[in-house]
Amino acid sequence: MSAYRALEARFARLSDLRGALAVLHWDRQAMMPPGGNAVRADQVATLRQIAHELLTSEQTGALLDQAEQDRGGLDAWQAANLREMRRAHAHATALEPELVAAQARATARAEMIWREARARADFGLLRPALEEVVRLSREEAAAKAEALGLAPYDALLDGYEPGLTSQAIDGLLDALAGFLPDFLERVLTRQSEPLPIRGLFPAAGQKALGERLMASLGFDFAHGRLDESAHPFCGGVPDDVRMTARYDESDVASGLMAILHETGHALYNAGLPKAWRGQPVGRP
Repeated sequence: MSAYRALEARFARLSDLRGALAVLHWDRQAMMPPGGNAVRADQVATLRQIAHELLTSEQTGALLDQAEQDRGGLDAWQAANLREMRRAHAHATALEPELVAAQARATARAEMIWREARARADFGLLRPALEEVVRLSREEAAAKAEALGLAPYDALLDGYEPGLTSQAIDGLLDALAGFLPDFLERVLTRQSEPLPIRGLFPAAGQKALGERLMASLGFDFAHGRLDESAHPFCGGVPDDVRMTARYDESDVASGLMAILHETGHALYNAGLPKAWRGQPVGRP
């Protein structure tokens, strides 16, 4: 087997681990009882450590070196994929496994506290857990900055938008800051007030209507589902897309808008080619 083919098989295993993590994340949001959070955090931390160790192993590094030496035999897709494999490896090797596990546990804890804090409108309740998440994120940024030769924020940004820098973002935001205030004022002066939708709209009916809208947009319920969570999101994997919404029985528009928004993500996710499962990019 060529080094590149061995890497494809290795990254397919990584994709399977990430897919399992995506379903565990959905379950925590939509189904898991609150008392299960501690053990779920341990499960997620363990799987993330396994994925991290697979990606950062000496064998993965050696296969990358060999594949890059043999890159003349790769087509354009494979060459681009190899480049992304190397980038994923570089990001992963910058972090210690203990930090990866600590982040998994800290974010799980903060998320459950956020639910209670949100219901009580009590930021002080969330603050200590959020501070821990921020501290670990800064630790991640510092480690990646040193390994990648980038500024800390740029090192984190590179994990989501390769090549984009905070300097470039500042330029984009400066342009918007000069344009948007006046534009918004002009829009508001011409915009009519929307007609109020009065009444009580049971959550079950909102969900049923949302599913009809999803179906009309082409969502395949044989490969996905809609559930309820504290905050809407779309996750899962291309063959098993998990969407959630939340409902306000006095405001039908908010739930339907969330469903339509997440359906856009879901249709993109479901439309990814099956070959994607072996790619290093994408964050379930």
